[in-house]
Amino acid sequence: MSPTDPGPAASADREAVDAAGLRARTAALLAAHDPATTPRPDFLRARFDAGLAWVHFPEGLGGLGAPRALQAVVDAGLAAAGAPGNDPRRIGIGLGMAAPTLLQYGTEEQKRRFLRPLWTGEEVWCQLFSEPGAGSDLAALATRAVRDGDGWRVDGQKVWTSGAHLARWAILLARTDPTVPKHAGLTYFVCDMTDPGVEVRPLRQITGEAEFNEVFLTGVRIPDAHRLGAVGEGWKVARTTLMNERVAIGGSGAPGEAGEGGMLGLVTGTWRGRPELRTHDLHQRLLRLWVEAEAARLTGERLRQQLRRGRPGPEGSGLKLSFARLNQELSGLEVELLAEDGLAYGDWTMTRPEVVDFTGRDAGYRYLRAKGNSIEGGTSEVLLNIVAERVLGLPPEPRTDKDLPWKDLPR
Repeated sequence: MSPTDPGPAASADREAVDAAGLRARTAALLAAHDPATTPRPDFLRARFDAGLAWVHFPEGLGGLGAPRALQAVVDAGLAAAGAPGNDPRRIGIGLGMAAPTLLQYGTEEQKRRFLRPLWTGEEVWCQLFSEPGAGSDLAALATRAVRDGDGWRVDGQKVWTSGAHLARWAILLARTDPTVPKHAGLTYFVCDMTDPGVEVRPLRQITGEAEFNEVFLTGVRIPDAHRLGAVGEGWKVARTTLMNERVAIGGSGAPGEAGEGGMLGLVTGTWRGRPELRTHDLHQRLLRLWVEAEAARLTGERLRQQLRRGRPGPEGSGLKLSFARLNQELSGLEVELLAEDGLAYGDWTMTRPEVVDFTGRDAGYRYLRAKGNSIEGGTSEVLLNIVAERVLGLPPEPRTDKDLPWKDLPR
């Protein structure tokens, strides 16, 4: 230990002081804004302004520059007082993808404009990345952004856009230079979804719902002040978004939450409630999935600790892979456990939901909806390549188009 190192005991004391300070700030917020009488939007705005939204963010941007782990101190105090939350399932794209990207690449003006209403849920966000011809190979996208005075004119089509029918803003990746290789000619923008050039059309899924959309962009004008990062560096900015997305999907929705929560809890509940349907084979499968779900939960906790120290790494791709496979296997096991009852499906009416609710629906819905887990947030095939190359250090697959100008690529 160096002479200047305070040692573990001093570090623990400093964290205890920080925790005590956060409890005091939480108490002061509750005293000034009684959750029982303060309108929900007003309370959430006050919480953001007090630095208690996400304590690891900088002061003035909803945080206090405190360790991320101390957010639990604030959340526990507010939950005990019955304070309203910001409905993270509804605004997950904003919280898990747009916010960390804005924090890393946004200007001070952009951060102050967008982060507060993003966190309070007053402005919902969506992600305009995938296209009909550029899903797994995102860098091949064709949506064009052309200079137009002090801004950009954007034309193109995006697809599989969750929540676009609710969104006020979108994070958008577009091609600004077709004469350079595909990864080099991209630029990252914030797009106003209320622009008259934005058209949102529902995509009906196997569940009957349309939580996804296709989005058409026709002459959409984006001011240069809404560009994130430098022109031509959109891929670098997008990687920050994608890494955060995979940790957010794979971690927050882990099927093996502590105490048999999430999808695992639903399946074990069915197992205990229907003893007449048990078989040795089903028992062995459940035990195996329970162990794998617990391993995924612990891996997710380790990745969240990594997040507290800085940016997420490619390991989040492995967690998201595990999440998709476990959700699909667990939902399939639940349908088998229920026998003929597992074939029932509650309602196939066309709806446009605000959130994806795995736990509040029947087993048939969970089985069908889980099929999308291996596509959304990066297909499993692409994530396997990422894990192989960036985590295991295996040789990359040959990429003959890597150095060709985008305009010369076959399409």
